[in-house]
Amino acid sequence: MASGNTLISFSPLSNQPPASNYATLDTRNSIAVLDFDATTAEDAVFVGVMPRHYAGGGVTITIHWMATSATSNSVVWTTAFERMNTDEDADSFATSNDSAASSANGTSGIITAATTTHTDGAQMDSVAIGDPFRLKITRKVADANDTMTGDAEIVGVEIREV
Repeated sequence: MASGNTLISFSPLSNQPPASNYATLDTRNSIAVLDFDATTAEDAVFVGVMPRHYAGGGVTITIHWMATSATSNSVVWTTAFERMNTDEDADSFATSNDSAASSANGTSGIITAATTTHTDGAQMDSVAIGDPFRLKITRKVADANDTMTGDAEIVGVEIREV
């Protein structure tokens, strides 16, 4: 397949939250969203299998989000992969990659997008075709560029080839 094709996508309902500091499931106009707090780093974890049409070379993760109420300032997201080939009783996520500061839309309720990129290999915890994996997404509230007050709401996540 050509570069840039979608490999897999996740909705908020696909989240398998960790035991603590997790994004909370909510709805907005009957749309499922995951709420990420402005003061506590919260995680969402999605489980998938790398599709057979993945050509290698890395992925771009697009996080589609909106602000609960804010109409200014920015959010920073961080993403990390875990290849599910070790004891799943303990986390073994690879080093995370950060998005650039992603600005809230000037109108609350309008979706914006932030991206992170992972090269093939160590940044993806060596996830290969057919491998089950976990993807962890965190709002990086301690980052100096995460300045938005209130919750950031994930509406959907797309993983596509670079």
